[in-house]
Amino acid sequence: NTLVIETTKGTVVIAMRPDLAPNHVAHIKKLAREGLYDGVVFHRVIEGFMAQTGDVKFGNAAKGDTSRAGMGGSGYPNLKQEFSKVQFKRGVVGMARRGDSVDSANSQFFIMFGEAPSLNGQYTVIGEVVSGMDVVDKLKKAPPGSPGGAVTNPDKMVKVQVASDVK
Repeated sequence: NTLVIETTKGTVVIAMRPDLAPNHVAHIKKLAREGLYDGVVFHRVIEGFMAQTGDVKFGNAAKGDTSRAGMGGSGYPNLKQEFSKVQFKRGVVGMARRGDSVDSANSQFFIMFGEAPSLNGQYTVIGEVVSGMDVVDKLKKAPPGSPGGAVTNPDKMVKVQVASDVK
C-alpha cells in the first residue's frame, strides 16, 4: 500500500491508508497499475496550500494540451466519500472532488503543503507522504492571482507505481 511517484523534480513516496479509505486506495492502485497516471501534470499548485494532480483524462502531457486538466476523471465511476478524522496537515494526501459533491472523487488527488482545518472531515484522506516532501516543495507553483491555482508549463508525474510492483 505504498505509491512511488517519479516526478520531474524527484521521487515522492506515499504510504496509502486502506484502513481509512479502502475503496479510494484500491482505485488509485488500479489506475497506477494501468499506467494511467504516467505523464499526468500537477495542474493546480498553490503555495502554502496544496499540489493537485491525477486528471488522467485531461492532464496527460504526452497526449498534448493539458489546459483542461482538473476537469476530468478516469473513465471509471466516481467514488463514495470515505471521510475520517485525520487532520489535513503537511504531507497528507487527499482526494479531490467537484465542489460540494462529496461523492465525486475519481482519479485526482492533492498533497498538502501545510495545515488546512477547513478540509478536515470534508475530503477523503488516502495517505501521507513518507519520503519526498522536499520534492513536492520544488514543484512549480501557480503565480499569485492565478485562477484556481492553475500552473503554466507544470511539472508532472513521470511514472507512478505501487511499490510492490516496482522491479
